[in-house]
Formats: sequence, C-alpha cells, structure tokens
Amino acid sequence: MEYNLNLEENSLREENNNETSYKNPIWVFGYGSLCWNPGFEYQQSVTGYVKGFSRRFWQGNTTHRGTDAKPGRVATLIEDKEGITWGKAFLIAAEDKAALPYLSTRECQLGGYRTYSINFHPRTLPSTSNNTGKNALLYVAIPENRHWLGAAPLPDIARQILECHGPSGSNAEYLLRLADFMREEVPEALDEHLFSLERLVRIFAADMKICLKTLIGEKPKDESRDAKPESSRIS
Repeated sequence: MEYNLNLEENSLREENNNETSYKNPIWVFGYGSLCWNPGFEYQQSVTGYVKGFSRRFWQGNTTHRGTDAKPGRVATLIEDKEGITWGKAFLIAAEDKAALPYLSTRECQLGGYRTYSINFHPRTLPSTSNNTGKNALLYVAIPENRHWLGAAPLPDIARQILECHGPSGSNAEYLLRLADFMREEVPEALDEHLFSLERLVRIFAADMKICLKTLIGEKPKDESRDAKPESSRIS
C-alpha cells in the first residue's frame, strides 16, 4: 500500500503545537536527528519517506548543535514537487504523556519548528498495529522563524557545520550520523544535498587535520592499545 502526498489538496496541514495527547496512537516522522537519536519511547519504528519535499541544512540551531554566537545548521524540509525525503517514522502510544511534550520542547520551543500533519510512505507496513501509519506528525522550519539561516554555498555551509558545537555535541556529528543512517537504512536513496555536505566536511576536516571521530565523541583507534573496537561506521 502506498500513501500519496498531494500538495494541491493541502496534505501538509498545520497542527496545534500545544497538542500533547491523542485518542489513538500517532506516528511522528523524523528526517534529521530523530532518525538516529529519537530521545523518546515508541511502540514501533519504520523507515519511509515523504513526497514533495527535499531536505536542506537551512535551519539555524543555537540550543543543540550551536550557540547564539555561532549557530549550527540542521535539517528542515523545503517544498519540491519532484522531491523525496527518506527518514524514520515512530509510533507513539495514545497513553504516552511524555513523548509529544518532549518533542514540542525539542523541536518547536527550542528548535524553531512548527508541527504539521502529513502522509508518509512506509518502506514496510507494520503488521502488529491497527494504525495504518497514513498520517504522521512532521516538524518543519519555515523562513519566518528566528533561527532561519537559509540557503548558502555548500562549501560555506560545510565549514559552518565543521566549526560549530552546542550542548548536544558537534554540528558535524549531526550531519555525519544522518548520512550514516541513510547509507545503512536506504542505500539506494539519492540525497545530493546531504551527501555533498558530508563529502565537503570530510575534505575540510582532512585539510585542517581535524579528527572527526573526536568531534562525534569517539576515540581514534590508535589512541590507546586497549581501546575497544569502534561500533559505529562513521569515521
């Protein structure tokens, strides 16, 4: 079964940001750090995609991956009739009173996003739930929000990502772990913007002799003879 997004029928519908509970289980679709670090409990997760949008690192961030003085850059979605954005959807139980308030704080109050309802295409449909997964909550930044940075040359964005850090870690970690998620979960997917930025960050880091493993909180393999093998594919 396929769930079609039709922009002409306004399938992207803004939700009440103060809504913290639902009568039925609800899906949340993530396309950024939620893919690899959801931070909340969920019943099921499924890799999938939304149509009509492309992922861009155009949203500034001062609370997780940057500071007020040096904002980092994180992902948002822009309308693109030919676009497809892959990510992961999470099913939140109706009785869960913690997940949505957590997401409202993380994405809306701190991150500058708004909440919408959208249709998504699961790669495989969950077989143990009566909820079809047709509708999902989606957090999208819009140009009017105070953190918006907008488009810039890719080398400039890559340098900014490499240089920025915040309370949750380096901005480079956000980018690299998202790219790694895409390679592991959807190896056939094309995301030129994401992978071009990753390639540039790796090139600039090598030129500047910056250890990316250190930026994402991992020890280089040669740091200690007793170091345990790395469990992550990111290098």
